[in-house]
Amino acid sequence: MSFVGGFPGIADIRRRTIRAPVNPMDKSTVVSIFPKDINEVKHTIQPGRFHIPAGKYMSPSLLVVGSSSWWREIDEEQPLLEIPNSSVQVADSIVRDYCNGLLACNMADTMPGIFWIPGEKTIEMLNEEHKKLLDKAKDNQNRWFFALIKMADVLWSRTNGNPLCISDDMRMAARELNISGKDWMRDFLNIEKVRCIACGAMRDPEFPVCQVCKAIADPVKAKELGLTFAQ
Repeated sequence: MSFVGGFPGIADIRRRTIRAPVNPMDKSTVVSIFPKDINEVKHTIQPGRFHIPAGKYMSPSLLVVGSSSWWREIDEEQPLLEIPNSSVQVADSIVRDYCNGLLACNMADTMPGIFWIPGEKTIEMLNEEHKKLLDKAKDNQNRWFFALIKMADVLWSRTNGNPLCISDDMRMAARELNISGKDWMRDFLNIEKVRCIACGAMRDPEFPVCQVCKAIADPVKAKELGLTFAQ
């Protein structure tokens, strides 16, 4: 072992993570019709940073990836062992690591429109040779959008209109499917909740009657609206 500046092995070339020559033909293409930028960082492999711009069905976003490597420790006297990962493994991990754990995503037929294809592809090749995969991704994404919207309706009802229960993905899903008229589509910054003077629950100040206890929380507004109540 060599010692430089008090740190063992810092200048030992055998311990450096230098990649061996890679196969230039080992390429895969990640395709995205997901309307959000995707940034995946994998700290254990090199290269390990992947950026996919937002895409659409008519103009998919493509990212061509090659192989990546990671290094295994054998012992301190031996060189680090390079473990190469093929482009297929890298592309598959980008898709799975991003989608796994997303709300309402089942990684089968209800998920964002992201998939990968072996080989280096262009938009023209995608439309000519893989149109079925593109159509399948669109159907999967639409099902995921509908699942998010349904979940948003339930959360909005259960929380008495708390805007914080609605995620950005839920609002994005409604916009992408051109669904309007949802109360939760309003900008939550414009909805200021106040506390009901009768039961203490948070309520929308635009409505004079508390949604929880049904008390007249704002008599002045109720009178302005001409509301009458049974005595």
